[in-house]
Amino acid sequence: MGPAISIEQLTFSYSGKESPALKNVQAEVTDRSFVCALGHGGAGKSSLCYALNGLIPRFFRGTYQGRVVLKGKEAAQQTVARLSKEVGLILQDFEAQLFSTNVELELTFGPENHGLSRPEIERRLTHYLNVIGLEAFRHRQPATLSGGQKQRLAIGSVLTMEPDILVMDEVTTDLDPRGAEEVLALAQALRQTGRTLLMVVPEPEMALEADQVWLMREGEIVAQGPPLDILTDLKRLKSCGIKPPSFLELFQALNWPGQPLTVEQALALIRDHRLDLQESTPSSLSMAQIQENSPPILQAEAVTFHYPQIQEKALQGIDLTIREGEFVALLGQNGSGKTTLAKHFNGLLKPGTGRLLVQGKPTSAYSHQALAQKVGYVFQNPDHQIFARTVEEEVGFGLKVLGRDTTTIKKRVTEVLEVVGLEGSEKRLPFTLTKGERQRVAVASVLAAQPQVIILDEPTTGLDYEHQVSIMNLLKDLNQKGHTILIITHSMWVATEYARRTVLMKDGTIILDGPTRRVFAQETKLAQAALSPPPLVRLSNALGLEALTLDQMVAELSSIIPQRNQENKKI
Repeated sequence: MGPAISIEQLTFSYSGKESPALKNVQAEVTDRSFVCALGHGGAGKSSLCYALNGLIPRFFRGTYQGRVVLKGKEAAQQTVARLSKEVGLILQDFEAQLFSTNVELELTFGPENHGLSRPEIERRLTHYLNVIGLEAFRHRQPATLSGGQKQRLAIGSVLTMEPDILVMDEVTTDLDPRGAEEVLALAQALRQTGRTLLMVVPEPEMALEADQVWLMREGEIVAQGPPLDILTDLKRLKSCGIKPPSFLELFQALNWPGQPLTVEQALALIRDHRLDLQESTPSSLSMAQIQENSPPILQAEAVTFHYPQIQEKALQGIDLTIREGEFVALLGQNGSGKTTLAKHFNGLLKPGTGRLLVQGKPTSAYSHQALAQKVGYVFQNPDHQIFARTVEEEVGFGLKVLGRDTTTIKKRVTEVLEVVGLEGSEKRLPFTLTKGERQRVAVASVLAAQPQVIILDEPTTGLDYEHQVSIMNLLKDLNQKGHTILIITHSMWVATEYARRTVLMKDGTIILDGPTRRVFAQETKLAQAALSPPPLVRLSNALGLEALTLDQMVAELSSIIPQRNQENKKI
C-alpha cells in the first residue's frame, strides 16, 4: 500500500515572521491509515494541516521550501478548490469556515459546487446529518447553535464532500466527552471506508487507536511511530508541552510495574501484580462539603429563557446560588444551557421569567459598567470580544474604562501576558494571532481587571497543557485571594483538579449539584449528560478511593497499600 501523503523537507515561514513555522518536516502517511499529531501551542500543527490542502502557500504567503505530495500530486501546484475534492480540512477555528444561513445549506455547499446530482446531494445530506447528530437542526441558523454543535456542523460540511484524505485540526476541543468519543469513533469508521486520516488531537489518550503518532515541537516532527512507542515516553511528551497519560504518571510515581494507558489496563495490572486493592463502589467516600458560610454573590431564581425562533426553552426554571469565594465548574453536554445561564449573570441575556441577583441586587438594577466591575466574562469564542488594535490595548481596555492609572494598567497587562504566555506580543494586532493565542488574549483581558466574579466559558480551549495549567493556576490563586470563579468546561480533568463544587446541566435544567468528588462519583448520572470522569477518577471510583488528582491518588495509595499488606501479614 503506497503513501497517500508524502512530506519532503517541508520548511515554511509566514511573511513578516523571523522564525519558521515548519522546519525540515519529513514524514509519510500510508494510504488508508490514521495518524494523530500532538504538540505544544505554536509547534506547527495547524501550519502542517494548511500545507496539506494548499492553503500554504496559496493563501498564507511566505517562504516555502520542500514538497507535499498527495497521491502523486504536488499540493503547492494545485488550487485549493481542486484539492478540496481529495483533501478535506476541518479548521481548529471551526467557526471561520461556517457561512451559510442554515445547517442544510452549509452541508450541501461543497457537493453542489462539485456539481453532484440532486439525489446524491440529498443522500449525503441525510447520511451526514445523522452522523454528526444534527438531524433536528436541519433548518437552524448556524449562529443559533452551541459551540459544540457548530463544531459538529463544520465537521459535517467537510464530510459531505467525501474526500479521500481527511485532515482534522483539534476538532474535539469544544465537544463534550461523548461527542469527542463519537468523533474518534467516526474516524475509525472512515478508515473502514478507505479514507486516510490525519488528526491533530489535544490529549495522548485520543491517539491510542492511531496507526502512527507524530510529536511536534517548534516546527519539527521530533518523534513518529506506533502509539505505544511514542505515548509511553513521558520525558519526551513533557518536552513537547503535552499532558502525559495519567496512568503512566501514577504507576511511575508509585514504582509499580507496567505502562497502562487505559483504565482497564491499569486495573488488570493491579490485579496481576497482586497490589491488594479491592474494586468497590465509591459510596462510602467522605466528601468535602461545599462552602455554605459565605454570603450569596450570584443567584438565579426560577429563571427561564427562550431564544427566538427556537421551539425548546434553553433554560427551564433554573434555581442556583453561588457564594462568595467558591470555585465552581458548570458542566453539561453541548446545548445543555451552560453558556446561556452564564450570560445571564453579567447581563448579556435577560431572563424570560425569574430573576438574576448579584450580591442580592437584580442584574437589571446595575449599569453595564457597574455590573462589569462585579462580574467578568470570557467568551467561548475569543473573536466575540476582541476589538482593539494591539494586544496591550485589548488587555488593558477594561482597566482603562475603570479609571486605573497608566502605571497600574501597564503593570497589570505585563503580569497577565506573562501568565498566558504572550509576553513580547504587546504591539501585535490581535486578529493576526492564532485562535489559541486570541483565546489567551481574551482571558488576559478579563483577568487584568480582576472583577469579584470571573466567569470563563471554555478557558482552556485551544491552549496546550502548559498554558492550560498556567491559566488555571492563576484562577486558583485569584480564588484563594477571594475572587469567585465559575468555569464552563468540557475538560473533565480541569474540573476535577480545580473546582471544589460542580453543577451538572442537561436540557436546560440542573440535574446534579454538589462537591466535585460527590458529582464525579456518580458515573451513571454523568453519562446521562454525555459526560464521564477523567481516566484517573474512573480508576479512583473503581477502587473506592477519594482521590481526584494524581497527587491525591499517590498519597492515598501510598498509605493504603502498606496498611493492607500489614493486615494481611497478621492474618
